[in-house]
Amino acid sequence: MDIYVGNLPYSVTGEDLRDLFSKFGEVADAKVISDKYSGKSKGFGFVQMNDNSNAEQAIESLNDSDLQGRNIKVNQARPKENTDRSRRER
Repeated sequence: MDIYVGNLPYSVTGEDLRDLFSKFGEVADAKVISDKYSGKSKGFGFVQMNDNSNAEQAIESLNDSDLQGRNIKVNQARPKENTDRSRRER
């Protein structure tokens, strides 16, 4: 299951997310999304866990919890929507 983690402190790394979520089971991948130009965190990331029950437990336990002074938002990631930029530019 892919998990969205939002409202992250800008200092949080993918390793920090991996450590946080590994308390609930095996983490297949954890990454913080960064700006492609500046390289700075955008304040959100994604965690992938293969066991759905562990993932659901992590979501339930971590949503609205404090991480380095910020209440993080944790929920199941939605599929990325396809956007057609050429339509918006017309």
